[in-house]
Amino acid sequence: MAIVEQAPAGGSIAGGEHQSWIRTNWGLLLAVAVLVVILLLPTPADLPVAAHRMLAILGFAVIIWMTEAIDYAVSAVVIAALMAFLLGLAPSVANPKVLMGTSAALGLAFSGFANTALALVAAALFLAAAMTATGLDRRIALTILSRVGTETRNVVIGTILVGFVIALMVPSTTARVACLVPITLGIISAFGVDRRGAFAGMLMITTVQTASIWNVGIKTAAAQNMVAIGFIEKAFGRTITWLDWLIAAGPFAVLMCVALYFVMTRMMPAEVAQVPGGREGIRKSLSELGPMKPAEIKLLLLSITLIGFWATESVLHKFDTSTTTITAVALMFLPGFGIMTWKEAQPKIPWGTIVLFGVGISLGTALLQTTAATWLANIVVNAFGLKNATAFFILGVMSLFLVVIHLGFASATALASAMIPIVIAVLKGVATSGINVVGMTMLLQFVVSFGFILVVNAPQNMVAYGTDTFSARDFVRTGLVLTVIALALVMLLAATYWRWLGYV
Repeated sequence: MAIVEQAPAGGSIAGGEHQSWIRTNWGLLLAVAVLVVILLLPTPADLPVAAHRMLAILGFAVIIWMTEAIDYAVSAVVIAALMAFLLGLAPSVANPKVLMGTSAALGLAFSGFANTALALVAAALFLAAAMTATGLDRRIALTILSRVGTETRNVVIGTILVGFVIALMVPSTTARVACLVPITLGIISAFGVDRRGAFAGMLMITTVQTASIWNVGIKTAAAQNMVAIGFIEKAFGRTITWLDWLIAAGPFAVLMCVALYFVMTRMMPAEVAQVPGGREGIRKSLSELGPMKPAEIKLLLLSITLIGFWATESVLHKFDTSTTTITAVALMFLPGFGIMTWKEAQPKIPWGTIVLFGVGISLGTALLQTTAATWLANIVVNAFGLKNATAFFILGVMSLFLVVIHLGFASATALASAMIPIVIAVLKGVATSGINVVGMTMLLQFVVSFGFILVVNAPQNMVAYGTDTFSARDFVRTGLVLTVIALALVMLLAATYWRWLGYV
C-alpha cells in the first residue's frame, strides 16, 4: 500500500523537476525552436542555401544572447559547431554543385580569430589585468578624486574625469567599472551618507554611465568598437585610426559627460551639498597604497607611451593600434621589465570574452560572405522605405532600431557582431547618393554602445547594480533621458561636425 501511495509522489517530483528544467532553460528551447523553424521554411529563390542556414543560426544566436540562456563563451562554441555542420552540408555559394564541406565551414566559423581586432581585444584585457594587479588604476582614480574638493557637485565632476582618464588607460569597460566601484563606495563611506541615499545612487550611476559614454569616445575603450572596425576593414578595406576615432567621437563623449552631470545632479539631487572630511577620506585611502611601486611606474610609462603611439598612428608612424598594443603586452611580460608574470595574468583574463569576440566576428563574416546579410538588409530597406531616403532619415531609423534591439542584449559585443554586418549591407543597399558608408557605420556603432537604459544592458551596469546603492527604476529613468540626449547628439553631430569632417 505504501508503495502504491509513493508512486504518484515520485511521479510528481519527476514532473516538477521536468517543469523546473523547462523554466530554467526556456531561452535555449526558444532558440532551438527558432533555429528549426527557419531551417524548415522554404528557401527563397534569390537566397543561397548557405545564406538561409546562416539566417537560422543568426536567429538562434540572437535569442541565446538576448535571454542569456547559456554562458556567452559556451554560446560561441555552440554557434561555431552549428556553422561547421549546417554550412558544411550546404552547397557552396561560389559553386552550388559541390558542398562547402565541414572543414571549410569550420575554418569560416573560426575566421574571426585571425582578425587583428581580436589581437587588440586580447592585448587590452592583459593591460587591464596589469592595471588591476599593480593597483595603478586605483591610484590614478584616487589621485584625481583627492583634488576635486568636498562639494558633492565637484565629486560628480571628479568621478566623470576619473572615468575619462581610466578609459584612456584601461581598455576594458567591465575592468574599469570593477576598479572604480570600490573607490566610489569608499567615497560614499567617507561622506558618511546613507548607502541607499540619493548621493550614493547618483555617484554610482554616474560612475557606470561615464564608462559607457567613453566606450563611444575612445576606440580602444570597448570591444564592440573593434568588432565594427573589423567588419569595416573586411567590407571596405579601410581602417579607422585611434586619433581619427577620437576626433570624430570625442566631442560626442564630452557633450554627453556635460549632459550626464546635469541629468544626475538634477534628477537625483544629493541630500548634502558639502561633506567635511570627504577629501581626507580619499587621501587616507590613497596614503594606504603607499609610494608607487616599480611595477606601477613601469606600467604608467608603458601606458603613456602606448597612448602616444595610438594617438600618432598614420601621423608619425605606420604601426596600427593592434601591433603597438601587442608589443606593449610583450614588453610587459619580458624578464627584466617585470610588470607581471603569465601565471599572475592568466586567472585575471576573461577568456570567454575572447572566444565570444572571435566567433562573433566569424558570425558576421559568414553573414556577409553567404549574402545572408545583404538579403536581410534588402528586406529592411524595402520595409522602411530606405531605398531613396535621406541620410538623416536612414540614420534615425537605424539608430532607433539598434536602441530597441539593445534592450534585449546584455552584451554590446554580441549586438555589434549580429547587427553591424546587417547595417553595412543596408547602407550598401540604399540608392541615396553621397552617403559615406564608413562614417555612417561608425555613427551607428556609437548607438550600439548606448547601454544606458536597463541594468542588464551591459556587464558594467550589473557590476554597479550589485552594490545595492541605487534602484533599477532610478537607472531606467535617468538612462532614458541620457539615451534621448545621445540620439539627439548623434543627429546633431551628423548634421554639423561630421558633415564638416566629410564623414557623412
